[in-house]
Amino acid sequence: MTGEELTGLAPYSLPREEKRALYRRELAALTRRHRERCPEYRRLLDALGIAAEGELEPEDAPMLPVSLFKELELRSVPREEVFKTLASSGTTGQKPSKIFLDGETASMQQRALYQIVSDFIGEKRLPFLVLDSRNVLRDRAMFSARGAGILGFSMFASKTCYALDDGMGLDWDGMRDFLAAHRGERLLLFGFTYLVWKHVVRALEERGERLDLSGSVLIHGGGWKKLAGEAVSREEFKERARRALGVEAVLDYYGMAEQTGGVYMECPCGHLHASVWSDVIIRRPGDYGVCAVGEPGVIESLSLLPRSYPGHAVLTEDVGVLLGEDGCPCGRLGKYFAVTGRAPRAEVRGCSDTYGG
Repeated sequence: MTGEELTGLAPYSLPREEKRALYRRELAALTRRHRERCPEYRRLLDALGIAAEGELEPEDAPMLPVSLFKELELRSVPREEVFKTLASSGTTGQKPSKIFLDGETASMQQRALYQIVSDFIGEKRLPFLVLDSRNVLRDRAMFSARGAGILGFSMFASKTCYALDDGMGLDWDGMRDFLAAHRGERLLLFGFTYLVWKHVVRALEERGERLDLSGSVLIHGGGWKKLAGEAVSREEFKERARRALGVEAVLDYYGMAEQTGGVYMECPCGHLHASVWSDVIIRRPGDYGVCAVGEPGVIESLSLLPRSYPGHAVLTEDVGVLLGEDGCPCGRLGKYFAVTGRAPRAEVRGCSDTYGG
């Protein structure tokens, strides 16, 4: 299937058996493509004795531990075809992942993101309040995950305002002017969870201020591990963000630099959803077998979008639980799940050692 055909699908339109059939074909094609074009990936598969031909059940696609993207340059296109390089926002002291995007992959990821998010907020462009600093976009060639997120969601913007100054303090004058200019309009707010909490929600609370953005929506993602130290639950985050910002909806999303575009959006029922372009498999940390519905394990994320790097099957460092498939009350087809925490580093390292041996 061409990239245009693939991204022409409706984001939550395929029931289980149709989606599995699509993934059998496309995951096998992607594995062959990257095997042929990425020498490091080919060596990994050869070392593991993985055959080069035939369809692949989604559970059998060779998965790469996310940490390998920090250690190896995994690129399936010539360097001169790299459109931009995305750097993950790694934990302090860690090497970031480097993800190499060509024009085709970047375009597919952008089209998929547009369709996924449009399914939740509509297609109309909205005044866009970025709960971050413009500073994060400084190096346009080496994007951070934060910068990529901001630019990705900016395609829904009619006008844009950055709520934080270069010192990560609230830019009161700029923000107030922007909100006054769009009084009574529905706004889209976007930011990374920890930054929204620390630099916006708490800053407003400490000043005794409350915005009135009724009808607006806040989309946030990432950064939950930093909030764990402050003992802030998802429910408390939502409630206090709603109260401080005066928004109608607070929607989380789950995504990663290694699979930009194929984000898992949270529906009004509080469930994260896999679109037609992505899927999750929850694996037992001991033997990496597939967990049953309701059984917690390490999250593997599949994506049909990466053409320029072998990121189509990635074992994350997150723990989650599959809640169901095709049965969410919101009506969207596909798997729906919850992220419950971070995997002990040893569990993912154990899988990584298999590739390093």
